[in-house]
Amino acid sequence: MKYWLLKTEPETFSWQMQKARGAKGEPWSGVRNHQAKLNLMAMKKGDRAFFYHSGKTREIVGILEVIGGYRADPTDASGKFGLVDVKAVAEFEKPVTLDQAKADPKLKDMVLVNFTRLSVQPVDAAAWKHIVKLGKAKAV
Repeated sequence: MKYWLLKTEPETFSWQMQKARGAKGEPWSGVRNHQAKLNLMAMKKGDRAFFYHSGKTREIVGILEVIGGYRADPTDASGKFGLVDVKAVAEFEKPVTLDQAKADPKLKDMVLVNFTRLSVQPVDAAAWKHIVKLGKAKAV
């Protein structure tokens, strides 16, 4: 299993909206960056991803499971980009903020800390475990 982080503006698509999709999940569409596309292409069914609210709050609020592999994104007229399907599996009791991640020496190598603009990014296993512990994840 690999670990990822997916970013979204909560005004556009929030954690509450993701949870409301239930077991059927939601296509993670709208990605238009080539590095993010490559990361989506590397995702496999069963992988896990952090759900990150970008914008004003900048915090990890939950955990997603990839339930459908990479496929064409119907919202992309160019046909160059794709998506994966995800569902909510756990919610953080205490969101983990970007400021908190930047201040934590255990997360100093995390992509989120060093390249904050990438919307789909890998997370290594050690950072994953540490963040899950900080956020006190509980099943939804």
